[in-house]
Amino acid sequence: MSHSDDQDAALDLDVDIDPEDDASEAARVDGESSKTVVVKPVVNAIRIMRYLSESGSPSRAITIARSLSINASTCFNILRTLVLEDIVEFDPLSKTYSTGIGLTRLVENFLTVGQRVAAAAPHIADLASRYSVTMALWKRVAPDRIVLIKSIPSPTDVRIEMAEGQRLPMMMGATGRLFAPRLDLTNAKLRSMFKTLRWQRPLSFEEYWEQVERAEEIGWAIDEGYFSRGVMSLAVPIDDRGGNLCFTLVAIMFRNQLDDAALEELGATMRDLAPRLAAILV
Repeated sequence: MSHSDDQDAALDLDVDIDPEDDASEAARVDGESSKTVVVKPVVNAIRIMRYLSESGSPSRAITIARSLSINASTCFNILRTLVLEDIVEFDPLSKTYSTGIGLTRLVENFLTVGQRVAAAAPHIADLASRYSVTMALWKRVAPDRIVLIKSIPSPTDVRIEMAEGQRLPMMMGATGRLFAPRLDLTNAKLRSMFKTLRWQRPLSFEEYWEQVERAEEIGWAIDEGYFSRGVMSLAVPIDDRGGNLCFTLVAIMFRNQLDDAALEELGATMRDLAPRLAAILV
């Protein structure tokens, strides 16, 4: 294992690496009327956060240290501290660091909806790239309608693209199977709404409701070509602090593009990501 691997792995092993003395020094800069104290670790922490925000992709500790000309041990310890504060996230498999949800929480009161979506986009784009699927973020905008507010296409040459701004009936697609049980409607009303939906593959209300109940059990819903023939979608709920479903994150792909094991992995990954997206979006 290389020296850089040792540093990146130390977070998992809880090994302390002492920063060099210069990391804790404070430099005094004389002004005309006052003296300003510049604390190097604080400056370096800000530089690291700016680097991760602007790089657009996860980075290893040694790469960050070299890019910013920061002592490797100093850089690692700053990163580890930022991870503990949720400002930075550490991936133990790739031994890389990326911006965390804590950074968003610091300024969440100042963010517009568009800025929140932009802050969530890198997490969503990572899924699109990792699984070669198109990712979509839907928002409830009316009692019976959802709107597509963010779409990130698959990086592959042959892909499915979704136009942002399009609206759909609340109960349609994989997203609909998540919203349906939370609409607080009678069975008769649900059946009435279901009859207005146009599916490309035949689907009875009983079959639909079985899929709704299955989604509640496993934490994600699947539409296997009913909404659009030849297309599969997998959706997870994103709840606000009150437990109300306000967004859904949806992976869109060709039918049979992923086998059952890959779909399970994708569903579990999206389900685990949902609370982090909720912290950004709501």
